Amino acid sequence: MSQHLGPSGWWPADSKREIIIGAILVQNTNWNNAALGLVSLKAKTAFEPKNILSLSQSELMEIIKSSGFYKNKSRAILATFEWLNNEGWDYDEIRDRYGDNLRQQLLKIPGIGQETADVFQVYIFDKPVFIADSYTRRLFSKLGYRKTKTYQDLWRQVKLPASFSYQDAQEFHGLIDNFGKQYLRYAGQFEKSFLNNKDVKHS
Repeated sequence: MSQHLGPSGWWPADSKREIIIGAILVQNTNWNNAALGLVSLKAKTAFEPKNILSLSQSELMEIIKSSGFYKNKSRAILATFEWLNNEGWDYDEIRDRYGDNLRQQLLKIPGIGQETADVFQVYIFDKPVFIADSYTRRLFSKLGYRKTKTYQDLWRQVKLPASFSYQDAQEFHGLIDNFGKQYLRYAGQFEKSFLNNKDVKHS
């Protein structure tokens, strides 16, 4: 994938605070919708923690409305920034403090599920862990993995090589997502169209 696609350039952001917000806004939507919310929130707050935490949930909901599911996402953003504020915003120190328990701590934050917690681990806290998002599950299914229906199904089966750095984990995830956008999405549409046509012919 690296030779064919080149560097992934993922996660697209100017700061880790922007990655945090983007990872929440992109839940259950496409990146274009999430990006609209990011632009609006950046214009309003410059992604400064004090500015974001000064917003009411209803104000934040209105700003990120384009991302969909904005009630839950606004709650997750405020809860995450509040948690990081209490922890001191030193990502390396937080990672070292919690060690192997970091994922469990992140999952305690309201609105943060397994995928977002792992994205935080890889892109915010610089830990080399596996992200079993939808494109990854689709790819691994085509590679012969049987249990790929849920995030947890695949996540339990795959461990990154011990030699992987967090940069390797970031690039691996970015390459799979770029590959998925270029190939797996259209393959899925083709398969669906083919099956629908097949059903019609046999009806």
